[in-house]
Amino acid sequence: VQLVESGGGLVQPGGSLRLSCAASGSILSIGVMGWYRQAPGKQRDLVADITRGGTTTYADSVKGRFTISRDNAKNTVYLHMNGLTPEDTAVYYCYADIQSFNGIFKQFWGQGTQVTVSS
Repeated sequence: VQLVESGGGLVQPGGSLRLSCAASGSILSIGVMGWYRQAPGKQRDLVADITRGGTTTYADSVKGRFTISRDNAKNTVYLHMNGLTPEDTAVYYCYADIQSFNGIFKQFWGQGTQVTVSS
């Protein structure tokens, strides 16, 4: 199983980006999917997550600006980021709770994608 992220980059303050994270491999089902971020010198913090049924959770700092969504048919989770500020600059990591064909759930992580907000 692997998670591959895409969509990071450099954006000006007030701009938007969409991150994608696709899971592939020996997947029976996927539970919660989500995004964490880690800025230099800081701990990794939850940004948002979403259950298979679509229930979402957001960090207070991104509520109203970021939207998480998923496509269960494509095993993909998205993070739509609007109104970006320099404080959103970080490496963004996706994760997913994946049930393999042996029936066991395990949490998998992507490699991280850099988001830089700067003028």
